[in-house]
Amino acid sequence: MTSRGARRWWALAAITLGVLAVGLDVTVLSVALPTLAVALKASESDLQWFSSGYALTLAAGMLPAGVLGDRFGRKRILLGALVLFGAGSVACAFAVNSAQFIAGRLILGVAGAAIVVMALSVMTVIFTEEERPRAVGIWAAANFLALPIGPIFGGWLLTNFWWGWIFLMNVPVAAIGLLAVLTLVPESRASQRPAIDPAGMVLASGGLAGVTYGLIELGRNGWTDPASLAILLFGVLVVVGFFRWERHLTLRPGGRPLIDLTLFRSRGFTWGVILAALGGLALIGLIFTIPQYMQGVAGLDPEGSGVRLLPIIVGLIFGAVPADRIADRVGPKVTVATGFAVTTAGLLLGSATAVDSSPWFIVAWMMLVGFGMGMGFATAAAAALKTVPSEQSGVASALIQAMQKVGAPFGSAILGSVLVTVYRSQLTLTGLPPAVADAVRRSLFAGVAVAEKMHSPALLVSVRHAFVQGMDAALVVSAVVAAIATLLALVFLPGRTSRAAHVDSSSVENVA
Repeated sequence: MTSRGARRWWALAAITLGVLAVGLDVTVLSVALPTLAVALKASESDLQWFSSGYALTLAAGMLPAGVLGDRFGRKRILLGALVLFGAGSVACAFAVNSAQFIAGRLILGVAGAAIVVMALSVMTVIFTEEERPRAVGIWAAANFLALPIGPIFGGWLLTNFWWGWIFLMNVPVAAIGLLAVLTLVPESRASQRPAIDPAGMVLASGGLAGVTYGLIELGRNGWTDPASLAILLFGVLVVVGFFRWERHLTLRPGGRPLIDLTLFRSRGFTWGVILAALGGLALIGLIFTIPQYMQGVAGLDPEGSGVRLLPIIVGLIFGAVPADRIADRVGPKVTVATGFAVTTAGLLLGSATAVDSSPWFIVAWMMLVGFGMGMGFATAAAAALKTVPSEQSGVASALIQAMQKVGAPFGSAILGSVLVTVYRSQLTLTGLPPAVADAVRRSLFAGVAVAEKMHSPALLVSVRHAFVQGMDAALVVSAVVAAIATLLALVFLPGRTSRAAHVDSSSVENVA
C-alpha cells in the first residue's frame, strides 16, 4: 500500500471515530436519564426532550449539512462540526438545569448531523468506486459499536464518577478527530457548487423534524393519538412539498435545486437507500427489546444488559467487513438478499425466545442477526454510494442518513405498539385493584416493581411471560421487514457488474 493509500485508510479511522462519538451520545443517554432526572430536577416532559430534541435537530440538520459541505468544502464543515460537538458536550456536562441541558443537546444534534453526513461524503471523495464498499463496511461495523459500548461504558462512568463525564468523554474524541481530519483528510467541494435554496432547506429540515417528532410521539402515546398523527401528517406533507419544490426548480430554466433529482434514476442509489433504511428498521426490533428483556426478565443491570449486546456486534463486524469481497464475487443483489435472508432467519429464531431460554440460544440467534445485518446493510449502503458523482456526495450522503434516522423512530413506534398490545393482552390481572392493574399495564418495569412490592411470585411470572410474548411478536414483525427487504433486493438491485473504475477526479474540486 502506498503512502497516499495508507493516509486514506487512516483518514477513514479518524472519520469513523467521530461517527462513533455521535452514536455513543445517543446510547449513553439511555442509561443516564434516571441520574439526570435527579441532578437537573427534570420533569417527565424534560426527560422526553433530552432525547427528542437531539433526534429532531439530528434529522433536520442532515440535508443542510450535505449541501453546505458540497458548496463550501467538506473538510471545513466536518472540522466545524467536530468543534461544535465538543462545545455541545461541555455545555451538557456543566448544565445546571433542564433548559441548559436541552440547549446543549440541540447543539449536539446539529453537530452530529454534520459529522455523520460529512463522514459518508468524504468517503465518496477519497476512495475509488472499487474501494468504497470496503470503506463503507468498516464504517458500518464501527458505527454499530456504539450500541453496546454506550450502555457499558456509560453505566460504569455513572457508577463510579460524576455524571458529567459521560459527555466530557466526547471532548478528547472530538479533539483527536480534529487533529486527524486536519492532517489526513483533503479538502474537497463540488466543482459546480449547489445553490443554497433557503426555501428548500426550510422545507427539508421542517419536514424531517415533523416526521421524526410525530413518530416519537406516536411511540409514546399510541397510534390513535390525534395530536401525534397531526404532527406526523404535517411532516409528511412538508416533505412532499419539498420534493415538489425541487422538481419545480429542476424544470424551471436557470433553476438550481437543492437536490439533483436525477440521483433517483440510479437503481443502485434509490434501492440502496431504501434497503439500508429497511435494514435499520428491522434491527430496531432487537435493539428495542433485548435490553428490556435482559433487565426486566433476566434481572441484569444496565451495564450487564449492554454486555449482552456484544454477540450482535461480533456478528455485525464479521458480516460487514468481508461484505465488499463477497459483493465483488457475486454482486450486490445476491449479497444484500443473502444478508437480509440470514437476518430474517435469525429474527424468526429469536421469536422462539422464552422466559427461561438458555443464554447460549440467545447468543446464537443474535450473532446470526448481526452477521446478516452487517452483510446486507453495508452492501446496500455501498450500492447507494457506488454510482454517486463525487460532486454530489454531500447531498447523497444526507439522503441516506436522513432515511436511516427517520427509520429508527418509525421502527420504535411500530414495534413498541406491537409489544405493548401483546404484553397487555397476555397479562393475568384477576383480583388486582384497578389502580394497581393500570400500573402493571404501563410497562414491564412497572409490572416487575408492583409484583416485587406485593411479594407476588405469580404476578411476576405473568408480567415476565407477557413481556416475552410481546417481544417475540415484535421480532416476528422485524423478520417480516427483513424478508421484504430480501425480496426487494432480488427484484430491484442491480446484479454483478464489471470491476468499477476509479473516481473521476474531474467531477470534484480537490483544494488540498
